[in-house]
Amino acid sequence: MRPWNAFTAIEADVRATVADPRWQGLPVPVRARVIAARALVTPEGDRWLFGAHARWYLHDPADGRWHLSPPPRGALTRNAGHPAAVLPARVIPRGPDFAAEPGSTQAFVGPDVPHALTDRIRLLLRGEERRSERDYPMSAFDEIFARDVPSTVAAIWGTIMWCAYAPAFDGNERLITAFGEYLRRPLPGDEWVRWLPAPPLLDLVTLVSERLRAGHSRAALRLAAMMADTAQILLSDPRFRPRALALLTMVEPTLRQPHLDDRAALRDDHTVRQAWLDRLPERLGRAVLVETDPEAHFRHTVYDLVEALDFTTEPARAAAAFLADLSDSRGLLPGYLDHRLRRAYDELARAGLTSTSAAETTQPEGFPTQTPPPYPWRSDPPETGAYAVPSSWTGAGDRGAPGPGASAAPRTGAHAMPETGAHAVPGTGAYAMPRTGPHGARQPGASGAPETGAHAIPETGAHAVPGTGTYSAPGTGAHVTPGTGAHGVPGPGRAASVREEARVSGSGVEPPDRAAAAAVLGAAYAVGLAWGRLTGARVPERGFAGAAALVHRLIPERDDMHS
Repeated sequence: MRPWNAFTAIEADVRATVADPRWQGLPVPVRARVIAARALVTPEGDRWLFGAHARWYLHDPADGRWHLSPPPRGALTRNAGHPAAVLPARVIPRGPDFAAEPGSTQAFVGPDVPHALTDRIRLLLRGEERRSERDYPMSAFDEIFARDVPSTVAAIWGTIMWCAYAPAFDGNERLITAFGEYLRRPLPGDEWVRWLPAPPLLDLVTLVSERLRAGHSRAALRLAAMMADTAQILLSDPRFRPRALALLTMVEPTLRQPHLDDRAALRDDHTVRQAWLDRLPERLGRAVLVETDPEAHFRHTVYDLVEALDFTTEPARAAAAFLADLSDSRGLLPGYLDHRLRRAYDELARAGLTSTSAAETTQPEGFPTQTPPPYPWRSDPPETGAYAVPSSWTGAGDRGAPGPGASAAPRTGAHAMPETGAHAVPGTGAYAMPRTGPHGARQPGASGAPETGAHAIPETGAHAVPGTGTYSAPGTGAHVTPGTGAHGVPGPGRAASVREEARVSGSGVEPPDRAAAAAVLGAAYAVGLAWGRLTGARVPERGFAGAAALVHRLIPERDDMHS
């Protein structure tokens, strides 16, 4: 018999309560009291609620906000309740939001796309390959496909990529190699992994609406039918299913009423897109948060990442190391994190190990770029406006001068490009490069991070103090902040060890199997895509360093050896 767990018990209780048909008819204050009465408190003083979207929320004592955050299910808890009047409406379950299917966070690296699904997509493609470009002129996806490729092929591709939770694919995946002859240029990534962009829904809408405006309603109907057929096939894989179901729900009314979107198309593509989104029932709303609420979508992907790292002893610390890959020159990211994640992220920021994907290019003569200064902590709600990340980062402030408190990065190789998988060699301050294949791709079995999971700091013999993020120096009783020197400035050769320990080992535990590794890889890539959608930050063509570091654990295994 499984041991009793307070979080699991409260979750089951709330689910049963919300499933009652009378729940939706209750006034909001009454529903708030029901949820608030089931609040849990851990010995550390953290307060938890199981609320909207059937997910847990953690109360931030600094500013009183509730953050999406999976709980530490093994922790001791007590029922403490919470004042219902101060609960924001967004955390109170409405009812239909509990019906959302979670799907899977796994990327398409390691666990392959089922052959039956791939074969059906290939059959669909073969039926379209002889259609003339003139039959289906294309404006959306024109950067991906050659000019003579019909829009029906683009509709199949766009549907696959839009429906995928995290479109990172094994370089040999048959589902994407089927499109090879149609591509204008090679896909981003390398022979191991293709890190593909997630197209907005507007791109799919444009394929249909441009035909409607041209008076070719039959061509528009054909494209909508192609999206529906593709989405129907994708329903069999949980990595596609939530959005595939949402897309089917949006497109099918057009198939039943061919002129349904004619008026909207005459206005513009955005009007058609909104008409499609308006057709979705609330139970499918979470699947399209990426379109309707990019900020909430990012928070949900961070939740998925922490949940995927539940096998580690400190999921928040491990998740912070993946979040450190995101470009954040304006210091907005901490405002989206709960206080546990913020503390872990702050440790990496002090070590100069955040915003690493902004430092992908090198300065003249191969010198590595400097890391940006530590973020300015923000207690107010962050801005959500778009921001284009510069193509290179010099470590200076926005106007070319060092920001307050910024320190120059050492020119010793301490900030090597993250996609290389280089790791610190204890005692030298240098970096060891893993074995690589053509074009710098990792060979199977090549290690891009220390495999020991050790917590000792090279050159000091210091040992980790569990749960504190600090280190105890033997014989002194002093605590050392990881990755810093005597004055809190990152020391050469120390920064990478802190980062790799947090990212790969998660305080000593690595992914137990390939399913767990694929889930972390997918969740980490989804976080990067969501952050790019929210802020305009660029997505690296060779993937984010943390996700890419997991690839070597998945690629060597043959897919056909697993059921």
